[in-house]
Amino acid sequence: MDRRRTFWALVAPPGLWLGAFLLLPLTVMAAFSLRDDMRGGILRAWAPTAQHYQALIETGSYTRLLAISAGMALIVAVVATCLAYPIAYYLALRAGRRAPTLLLLLLIPFWTSYLLRVMAWKLILGSSGALNTLLLSLGLISEPLRFFFYNRGAVVLTLIYVWIPFAALPIYAALLRVEPAILEAAFDLGATPSRRFARIVLPLSLPGVVASFFMVFIPTVGEYVTPLLIGGSSGSMYGNIIQDFFTKAANWPLGSALAMVMLAATLLSVLLAATLIDVRRLVET
Repeated sequence: MDRRRTFWALVAPPGLWLGAFLLLPLTVMAAFSLRDDMRGGILRAWAPTAQHYQALIETGSYTRLLAISAGMALIVAVVATCLAYPIAYYLALRAGRRAPTLLLLLLIPFWTSYLLRVMAWKLILGSSGALNTLLLSLGLISEPLRFFFYNRGAVVLTLIYVWIPFAALPIYAALLRVEPAILEAAFDLGATPSRRFARIVLPLSLPGVVASFFMVFIPTVGEYVTPLLIGGSSGSMYGNIIQDFFTKAANWPLGSALAMVMLAATLLSVLLAATLIDVRRLVET
């Protein structure tokens, strides 16, 4: 009985929190996606309809924008994870006594507002920003470069910068689980550093790599703040369309349908990746 009470005492608060602020809003959004419109208020009687999902299928631009956003999220997740791995490797296996200080430096961006960090890149990459000003003063270019601002390339670059500290933490936690005795045994058996990394360190850290990838990929698919500030009209992502339908167009049913399609597509991609990668086997290692 004591164990059961302890179990429910620990599980009930986060369960109620997730139910109230995650499952309930998703349920409401799914219900809104089946409404014809918002006339008559939220509580009026309405008959379910799939007209908004039919409109999504018939309008190829929505599906194409979702595919573009997923491709951008894939690039951001892969690059951010690859760049975060050396940072986590050094902190876990090479930094020694300096590891706490360096980890603190890695966490400093978390102390700053996400919006401020994105705006900082806007000041760096803009037509009158620091990068173009430097290149113009050096005579390397005759006019400001447009590639770094108001396009999807700038959005990808900014998102990679934003996500690198986040992606490093799961990999760092996984690398801390690598027993030094295993590396010492491999060294005694004559394994080279590259072989020790390929045969021991990398396989044991793969759960952290997979966690970092999905931690970056999933929220990036629906990103809308960074494309709004950095991408402009030519750098819009799928999340910007959802935001417009909820705010500017006041078309909650269509915006909800777009959000549910994005959620379903993201879950399907994660499940597909989980079946191909065999996450359970990685976690057991």
